[in-house]
Amino acid sequence: MGDNSQKVSILLSVYNAERSIELSIKSILSQTYKNFELLIMDDHSTDKTFKICEEMRSIDSRITLFKNSINLGLTKSLNILALNSNGAYIARQDADDISLDERIEKQLSFLKKNKFDAVYSRTFLKDTKKISPKITHYLPKKIVIKYKNPYIHGTLLIKRKALKAVNFYDEDFYYAQDLKLVLDLQKTNYKIGIMNDPLYILNTENNISSNNKNQQEYYANCARKNINPNG
Repeated sequence: MGDNSQKVSILLSVYNAERSIELSIKSILSQTYKNFELLIMDDHSTDKTFKICEEMRSIDSRITLFKNSINLGLTKSLNILALNSNGAYIARQDADDISLDERIEKQLSFLKKNKFDAVYSRTFLKDTKKISPKITHYLPKKIVIKYKNPYIHGTLLIKRKALKAVNFYDEDFYYAQDLKLVLDLQKTNYKIGIMNDPLYILNTENNISSNNKNQQEYYANCARKNINPNG
C-alpha cells in the first residue's frame, strides 16, 4: 500500500472512446511516479470502451473502474470519482489524450517547490505537434482568462484539500466546468501555476470542446459573469 499523503488520484471519465482509451490508460500506467491510483468512470458507453477498461484493470491493481447506469456527463462523473479517491493530490486525464512519462513526477515536484495549490502544464497538440498555449502562455493569466481558458484541464494536478474547499466541480456547469473550477480557486486565493514544460499530448479533434463550441462558450461566459447557466 502506498502513502496516501503522497498518493495522486488520477481521474479519467470516458464515453465511447474505444479507439483511444487504451493508449490513454497506458500513458498513466507508465508514469515514473508510482504512488498513484487511476479511477476510471465509464459514462454509459455504447461501444467497447468498458470492456477495454476491464482488460486494463486486470493487469494493474492501481486501476479502479466505475460505470454509470446512465450518461451523466463529465462534471458529475469527475465528482463521483473524486469522492471515491484516496490521494492527497488529484490529477486529471482525458480519454483521448496522452500523459508523458514524467508528467506526474514533475508536476508534483513543481507544486511542492513553488507552494502552489494547483498546477497545469503546457501540451503538445496531437495533430500539429506544436506547443500550446503559445503566446498567451507569457501573458498575465487574469487578462487571458477573460477571453479564453489558459489552463488545459487534462493537465491539472491539485491538492485534494483545495478541490474540496471549493466543493469540487460545480455541477451546474455541464460544460466549462474546468474554467469554473479555476475561477472558484482564484476567488478563494488559491495559488495556481502553469509549467513551461509540455507534459501532455492534447487531442483537439472530435472532442467535447470542438463538438460543442456554442454550449462551451455559453457556459464559459456564465462562469466569467458568476451566473447560474441553468437560471
